[in-house]
Amino acid sequence: MKFQRRKRVEPGIDITPFVDVVFLLVIFFMVSTTFTKESRLTIQLPTADVAPSEAPERSIEISVDRDGGYAINGIALINRQGDTLVRGLRELAAGNTDTPLTISADGKASHQAVITAMDAAGKAGFVHLNITTQQPTAGQE
Repeated sequence: MKFQRRKRVEPGIDITPFVDVVFLLVIFFMVSTTFTKESRLTIQLPTADVAPSEAPERSIEISVDRDGGYAINGIALINRQGDTLVRGLRELAAGNTDTPLTISADGKASHQAVITAMDAAGKAGFVHLNITTQQPTAGQE
C-alpha cells in the first residue's frame, strides 16, 4: 500500500488580531487626549498715564494715517506696501538698527496697518521699537 505524504503546512502566526487591537488603541488615545495650547509669549502692556519721555537726538518715526498710509520722519511713502516701508527704513537707518524707532498711528488707523509697520521694522532689523500714545483728557477716561 502506497501512502502519500501529506503536504507540510509551515507554522505561522496570524498578526491580524494584534494589528486590530493596536489600531483600536491608537484611535482610543487620539480621541481621549486633550490638546492644550499654551502661549509662551509673555507681554507687559504699557500704560498711557505716565509722562511722555523725551525723544532721543536721532530717532526714526513711522507715521500711520487714518487711511493706512505711511510716512517716515514726515516724508510720505509712494504706496502702502510693506516692502516699500522696509526699503525706506533701511535707507534712512544706513545700517544702524540700534536707532530707536517710533510708530505713531492715528486712533482710527487699521490694526493691520500698524502691524505691517511693526513687521517692516522687524524685517529691517530694528530692535528698539516704541509706540506713541497720548494721555487721556478729562472727558475721555
